[in-house]
Amino acid sequence: MKKTVFLVTTFVLLIFTTGCINNLAVQELNNKAAEYTKKGDYENAISRLKSSVDLDPTIFESQYNLAVAYTENEDYEEAKEAFEKALEIRPNSKDVYYSMAVMYENYAKDLFSGNTKAQKDQAESYDENNKPSFSQDGKFKPNEEELENVKECYENSIECYEKYLELAPNSNDAEDVRSHIEDLRTNLQTLDFDTN
Repeated sequence: MKKTVFLVTTFVLLIFTTGCINNLAVQELNNKAAEYTKKGDYENAISRLKSSVDLDPTIFESQYNLAVAYTENEDYEEAKEAFEKALEIRPNSKDVYYSMAVMYENYAKDLFSGNTKAQKDQAESYDENNKPSFSQDGKFKPNEEELENVKECYENSIECYEKYLELAPNSNDAEDVRSHIEDLRTNLQTLDFDTN
């Protein structure tokens, strides 16, 4: 009987200790990621945050910070996934919605100007029959699929800003956000969707 109580107590103690070690390890990884982020070293920040998420995927801050780091590094597809995971943990986080809105807006701008990582990678492998087009003034001209993605990103950005306002209607920046939404709507309406 004593052995059983001792083993159960030891097992519970090991689980508790492991949990503390994981939380300490997560905290250490998050702190290191913050240092890298401050230096603008997003690749190393992402690496630390991915390790943190691997240790404990239920910690909101790790998921959210990973999404922000991906956004800063212009890894938009990964950022979207990390934001979605953060929302699974904390569904009504106004900060996530605001940051997602910024991410979608940045993604739209980069897509429209040909500056996403995927577009840059593709540009290096273009052949004569499959190269990007440019307008007469030398600006990148997105193809039809890219323009649809730009439109979708702007619409997602507006939707996320609106959700932010729904969750934080009295925030100090509410009027600025409302004004920005109107600017985005105007921008969306004036996009040149003619790819010919």
